[in-house]
Amino acid sequence: MSESYASIKALHSSLPSFTPPISTSVLPYIALFALLAFFALAFTFTTLPKSRNPIPELGLALLASALAGGGVVALFCTVGVYV
Repeated sequence: MSESYASIKALHSSLPSFTPPISTSVLPYIALFALLAFFALAFTFTTLPKSRNPIPELGLALLASALAGGGVVALFCTVGVYV
């Protein structure tokens, strides 16, 4: 068992360190853009006239929700809370 552990330990030490796919220096800009776009879409969503077709409202709400989620995650990662 210790032989396999030693080989795994050697493999682990030979691997390169983790690098995130998005540079941490651009995270504040991503957070700012996503949250501003979320607030703009939320405002647009609340001022839309009511219609019988819910598809445009649903699409707008889904886009705003995705932007809010991504913006909050980017904001957390910006301040050092890596989620």
